[in-house]
Amino acid sequence: MEIASVKGTHDVVGQEAAEERYIEMVMSSAAELYGYSEIIPPVLEYTEVFSRGTGGSSDIVRKEMYTFLDKGDRSVTLRPEFTAGVARAIVSGKLYATLDTPIKLYYHGPAFRYERPQLGRYRQFNQFGVECLGQDSPEADAECILLAVQSFQMLGFKNVHLKVNTIGDEETRKNYREALKAYFAGHIEEMCGDCHERLELNPMRILDCKVEADQKIAADAPRIDKYLSKGSEERYFKTLSILNDFGIEYEKDDSLVRGLDYYSEIVFEIHAVGPSGTDYGALCGGGHYGGLIEQFGGPEMAGVGFAVGLERIQSVMKEENLLGFVETGLDLYVMPVGEGALEGAFQLTEQARLLGFSAETPLASLKMGSLFKKAEKRKAKFALILGEDEIAKGVAQLKNLQTKEQKEIKLSSLDQELDAAFDAAGYGEEHKE
Repeated sequence: MEIASVKGTHDVVGQEAAEERYIEMVMSSAAELYGYSEIIPPVLEYTEVFSRGTGGSSDIVRKEMYTFLDKGDRSVTLRPEFTAGVARAIVSGKLYATLDTPIKLYYHGPAFRYERPQLGRYRQFNQFGVECLGQDSPEADAECILLAVQSFQMLGFKNVHLKVNTIGDEETRKNYREALKAYFAGHIEEMCGDCHERLELNPMRILDCKVEADQKIAADAPRIDKYLSKGSEERYFKTLSILNDFGIEYEKDDSLVRGLDYYSEIVFEIHAVGPSGTDYGALCGGGHYGGLIEQFGGPEMAGVGFAVGLERIQSVMKEENLLGFVETGLDLYVMPVGEGALEGAFQLTEQARLLGFSAETPLASLKMGSLFKKAEKRKAKFALILGEDEIAKGVAQLKNLQTKEQKEIKLSSLDQELDAAFDAAGYGEEHKE
């Protein structure tokens, strides 16, 4: 019986893995430019971390979490998102006392949600995100948005579309929820089952419903700007003013609420439109939050952050040919000519690796045709050919597998010879990164 992968999961191999690592690297570099350092929280948390931190009215907690009892009858959950786990780590590790504020952390790794698989979306997916905690200001919110925008620019996106909204402070949300409840009560019989639940748990979630008929009803719902407290209105204006100062274009979208209960004040999404005009929808989402650290027993500490799904970004970048330069393959394929050269080729391959070149060699004698086919399959840049005559003379034949140019090099100065050949071929230091 053939065993297939679990529905909603996929194997990431070779080129696809290299592309995903590249996206992680670029976004990590962007975060480090803004003073963030990495955190690697566990994949498995006690269920309470997410039910308390993420919020009971969110679809994630109600329908999408992978939750089970461990052998000690404790309820544990595979993380559906990172923010709640990062908040737990800050409290349980007392990072609020040992790290300077604001605490700036970035992360990447797998997360799990039981939802319908679709293009670029899986039940096990990889997420990248940042959290900045301990500085409650419009400047901190704006800086996080600037980081998100710069991350996409560094990835090569030419047309990113920033959408922003404010969902205000607690006073604002309380008044707004009452207004929404009154409005949707007159329409709820026409709406989906999820909206029935959302009406009782948190009517703001209805604005995020993806059912087209429900979206039409929600289009005429009250807007939050009519209910903003003076403080939230001023904060929102200040954040937008900072974005204006840096020339960041944005659209104010008063239907934007985000899907997690811990958000407050400004929320945002980054949408991408390709050169072809294709609107790929939201690739990034985030916003300000408060109260999360306190829920886990820590001090009052506001935060702001965002997260992206790496597979989703990767699928869009492939469609727009933004990953064509990401390559896999070897620097060198070392080819022994005859049985007598096997040991020498093995030693030469290890020597090349110690010099920082990726290299491979067959562990058995093969015909030259087979050796070149193997080099081609491994996408090798150069072949290093070694026979008994070359061993006796202390040389090898170095062949550029793209141009087919071949020359003899001295093994006594292998490092310099290889560096010169890679530089001449335009590879520079890429082979040693």
